[in-house]
Amino acid sequence: MSTQRGYFTVDEVRAAEAELFTRVPDGVPMGRAAHGLATVVARELRERTGGVAGRAVTLLVGSGDNGGDALWAGARLRRRGVAVTAVLLKPERAHAKGLAALRAAGGRVADHAGAPDLVIDGIVGISGRGPLRPRAAEIVAALDAPIVAADLPSGVDPDTGAIDGPAVRADVTVAFGAYKPVHALAAARCGRIELIPIGLDLPEPGLVALEPASIGAAWPIPGPSDDKYTQGVTGICAGSATYPGAAVLCAGAAVAATSGMVRYAGTAAAEVLNHFPEVIATQRVAGTGRVQSWVFGPGAGTDADAGQRLAEILATDLPVVVDADGLTLLAAEPELVRGRAAPTVLTPHAGEFARLTGREIGRDRVAAVRELAESWQVTVLLKGRATLVAAPGRPVLVNEAGGSWAATAGAGDVLSGIIGTLLAAGRDPAWSAAAAARAHALAANLAAHADAPGGAPISASVLAAHVRPAIGVLRSLAHPS
Repeated sequence: MSTQRGYFTVDEVRAAEAELFTRVPDGVPMGRAAHGLATVVARELRERTGGVAGRAVTLLVGSGDNGGDALWAGARLRRRGVAVTAVLLKPERAHAKGLAALRAAGGRVADHAGAPDLVIDGIVGISGRGPLRPRAAEIVAALDAPIVAADLPSGVDPDTGAIDGPAVRADVTVAFGAYKPVHALAAARCGRIELIPIGLDLPEPGLVALEPASIGAAWPIPGPSDDKYTQGVTGICAGSATYPGAAVLCAGAAVAATSGMVRYAGTAAAEVLNHFPEVIATQRVAGTGRVQSWVFGPGAGTDADAGQRLAEILATDLPVVVDADGLTLLAAEPELVRGRAAPTVLTPHAGEFARLTGREIGRDRVAAVRELAESWQVTVLLKGRATLVAAPGRPVLVNEAGGSWAATAGAGDVLSGIIGTLLAAGRDPAWSAAAAARAHALAANLAAHADAPGGAPISASVLAAHVRPAIGVLRSLAHPS
């Protein structure tokens, strides 16, 4: 079972392609890519229109190799009875052999897209940067047909997923040889992603995603000799008189995520016990009892008392998750965690990241989260549809949620509680953060579709109620019946 999926930068892919060209005859890699692209397009035509022959496909062809891939794929589709029209955005720089193959197969060239059943985006490849040029942007904006992108949606940065202007929004993206960061960082622009191997010998990736089945296989569950203590005891210090709900959501997530025991310390003890009588609650951190990890911050406040509780928790040798108000406190006193020997996980969203670092994230989220992790020597989970987890000296982990259902108040409180339980069970901090993000995203998707096949908005409490089913789904992927 594969445990992770790697994403490779433009430089890494280009180096691998150069090495491949020393092993195989010229034209073989493009032939493999074109064959894969044509196969995917034919499948899409069949599923969307009921057939392949007699359907119409328009190629949007730029000057790079992706334009050549599109032309060669068009030639293959034409031989299967598809009416193929190529719009050459830079006719003088179109791939000569690919264009000759298309014309020999009976394809035609036009200056407009027409009304096809499907469009292939071969405008720019992985070397392209910046938004679509005016003519390409005008053509794409006028389209009323599904788009299959060759390698990546044109106009979206391949390494960062950044979009600075007009760009393609694909229904399907056919990745050639390797997944690129754009496929995780701008997944909403890519649609469904199909990988076509072309024989690349790739290095160890710097950006990876944990496979859901591997998360399910490693998720802590009670063993034959376990008791409530050996499974991990999670300490929660969250909520306040002003925000008692944060304590309820955070502690409830810890209860749901298979923690052997949850202990709560804070002023929202009564509300927590009212919802979860199995939690052991007290007012003070010092009176909590033995725990294996701490979660601090959601709704905890930023006053002097909250700062003292955070300092008390960080002074222990236990793994600690710091979220929400805790991050605001750390922004003022970063020395509380810098150089801390015990595992520390920070979980900022974009605004909290800016407070911690004094600057905006910028275009390159992967570089930004890696820099903070290295500078502070902590594990950082940067929230977003594509959640990023960086730890010093490690590949960055990415979790593409598949949607934004978790973009609701209190959802981060739930995520922190899940991370805390995995840390209490002795799991690696970066793995814990990434695995929790996967379970959290799945819980949000399950909640959104529980009573509405097309999905409907959810609240954090509804998300929290689906944490256990989400873990069950991950476990079932690892242990299919």
